[in-house]
Amino acid sequence: MTGKGFRVLPLQGLPEIEPGDDLAGHLIGALSQAGLAPADRDILVVAQKVVSKAEGRIQPLAPVEPSARARELAEVTGKDPRLVELVLRESSEVLRAKKNVMVVVHRLGLVMANAGIDRSNVRQGPAGESVLLLPLDPDASAYRLKERLDRHYGASLGVIITDSIGRAWRLGTIGHAIGAAGVPSLIDQRGELDRAGRPLEVTETAFADSVAAAAVLAMGEAAEGTPAALVTGLTWSAPERPASALLRPRHEDMFR
Repeated sequence: MTGKGFRVLPLQGLPEIEPGDDLAGHLIGALSQAGLAPADRDILVVAQKVVSKAEGRIQPLAPVEPSARARELAEVTGKDPRLVELVLRESSEVLRAKKNVMVVVHRLGLVMANAGIDRSNVRQGPAGESVLLLPLDPDASAYRLKERLDRHYGASLGVIITDSIGRAWRLGTIGHAIGAAGVPSLIDQRGELDRAGRPLEVTETAFADSVAAAAVLAMGEAAEGTPAALVTGLTWSAPERPASALLRPRHEDMFR
């Protein structure tokens, strides 16, 4: 795996994505507008929000009926009971609930705040406030985008779907991969030799997370309106693995 001189090229000019939009077509249009023609092993990093919007994962809060458990947790956290209900529906386990904080295990296995449900940069319709849920299957979403892009460019590209996440013991959020296709999301380097000739025993590189974090620096995480970036100049020899390979197995989790 090498990345000397790799580049991150944010894509401008993408329109506001609506449910049912041809996201791949919009990405191809933005790449063309930028004068970019992706080649083998270029990686397109796409923000989860535009993927979720295109897939219709927008949920109005008005029709949501909170359960007794949701109302109980809303009292603890100070959050809207309807939002808490959606968090519960999207989750398999609540790990922590306190004032303004609700950390859960998402149904996809991701440990995150509020099940990744987002209120920012979501247009509000006649039904009132809406929120955005994660894609049903981010790895499958990445694969569908890759298939379309590969056909168009006659190349084998990588696609990473990124979201922002907080980290235990560290302030701030960082981009990480929740979906990936055509890239080795996790590279197992155990058994390789370090510079002193000592075999590596525990080293596994979160390749997709590293690429996502670099791309998000160029894309921005607020009102920049740049939900995609092309990453070029990276090479690897490891086999392709989806983003789900990055999830730590429960029996290896020392923090739950």
